[in-house]
Amino acid sequence: MSSPPRNSKRYLLAAAAFVIFLAAAAAFRAFRSTPRPLPQPRNSAEAWANKDVDLGSPAGDLPAPDFKLRDQNGRGVSLAQFRGKVVVLAFIDSHCTSICPLMTQSMTEALRFLGPAAARVQIIGINANPSATKISDVAAYTRAHGMQGRWRFLTGRLAQLERVWRAYHVYVAAAHGDIDHQPIIFLIGPRGRERAIYSDRMSYEGVVQQAQILADGIARILPGRPAVQNAVSLAPIPSMKPDQSERLPAVGAPGHFVDFGPGHPHLLLFFASWLDEDANLPNKLSVLDRYSALARRRGWPAPVAIDERPTEALGTASRVRLVSLAAGLRAPVVEDTRGRLAEGYGVTDLPWFVLISSSGRALWSYDGWLSWGPLERRVGAALRPR
Repeated sequence: MSSPPRNSKRYLLAAAAFVIFLAAAAAFRAFRSTPRPLPQPRNSAEAWANKDVDLGSPAGDLPAPDFKLRDQNGRGVSLAQFRGKVVVLAFIDSHCTSICPLMTQSMTEALRFLGPAAARVQIIGINANPSATKISDVAAYTRAHGMQGRWRFLTGRLAQLERVWRAYHVYVAAAHGDIDHQPIIFLIGPRGRERAIYSDRMSYEGVVQQAQILADGIARILPGRPAVQNAVSLAPIPSMKPDQSERLPAVGAPGHFVDFGPGHPHLLLFFASWLDEDANLPNKLSVLDRYSALARRRGWPAPVAIDERPTEALGTASRVRLVSLAAGLRAPVVEDTRGRLAEGYGVTDLPWFVLISSSGRALWSYDGWLSWGPLERRVGAALRPR
């Protein structure tokens, strides 16, 4: 699914449509070929019990449809020019703030697991937003997620993109300003044939695990089957739910911690540093400081900003950026390093507000940014005795 799922009923209907579409696509491919099952991944018993990852489906060794589009730098790109490499081909909404950043990070992490063998792999993103098809759209997404030099994010005229979507049997639709598309990744072998398909899950916890599965899948089709480095467990990762107690260190404040769970009511704002549009993120986060002063006077839940690390490039620059943001904010900032809070608190997009009572119950949530007036009114309404 893609940016942003603001209507839960429509979101569920769209999800059901994706399931039907996936089944139809699988039947179509089965009709054209008789694929062999994919080899079992390492720790397969653990992986099969993990709802946050997709182990992949065979693609039948079909010829991958070629295309000619332009990348984030305006350069012409075709699939054929990467013959001899394994291509990781993903369909990405250029304005997505939900599942696409998770897919993007899982692909880059997969290359890290491959070590030197990653030089024989090319990541390609195909724009899956029919309303944002300019080169500037894919360039902005590339900058925001630190992907320059790591991939080629391709776009073109709408008619060109539609031909590629149809060729790969990928569902893309726009309705009332929202974009729905199949969160799908293809592995294309060095001879230009489709070898495996992965349907990414909307899971913050499973990003690194999905990267491990992708890395294993890539290694299986690279000549020589190189060893995959830094193997991680594929066992399910337990979520951290609002009624469970946890203590996390505050960013940029040594010796300071934030307590979660019963007895610790909070207004939480889940965010990520890549949401910084036109360097405006500090201003958007500052609404928590204004809320903090009001919360102290009225006895409302205290605010906490939570940086969703699984959606971000893990590097020195992003860490420095986070410490800088925390230094300019009076409300504490913590890191959700493995996505356990986002999963347990029901986050499906960024930014995301959620109000937690002293008993550890979610009282209210909101998908998107809120300015001061609407935030005060909505929190007040959620806390009003019923």
